[in-house]
Amino acid sequence: MRVTQGAFSFLPELTDEEVRAQIEYVLSNGWSIAIEVTDDPHPRNTYWEMWGLPMFELQDAAAVMAELAECKKTYPQHYVRLNAYDASYGRQTTALSFIVNRPESEPGFRLDRTELSDRQVRYQIRAYSADAPVGQRYQG
Repeated sequence: MRVTQGAFSFLPELTDEEVRAQIEYVLSNGWSIAIEVTDDPHPRNTYWEMWGLPMFELQDAAAVMAELAECKKTYPQHYVRLNAYDASYGRQTTALSFIVNRPESEPGFRLDRTELSDRQVRYQIRAYSADAPVGQRYQG
């Protein structure tokens, strides 16, 4: 199973050169970049942990690539996402977001079904990885 969130999620993994090209595009538009990481990519888990601070007013793609490499080195079995924020609207608006690192094995999700009274049925999506404690979800 492959988690599909953000732009490019249905494409093959982006190479470092392709990621750098996207970063250069983001910077050319004047957008700010933030790097986030998680071991729980549930579709409703939209707020991942921030890697450092957002990179406001940064104009160097090499600096972003260095931060990205350090984050991937620190969290090799986590999901790492790059976000670009467009401040031109006067509020935090995500202009681009895509996954740049994922665990070697992605166990996927299961659909739990619960039958209630009056023929009601409730469904819940649960990540298989959530069965393991935080920090040990993608150990192999």
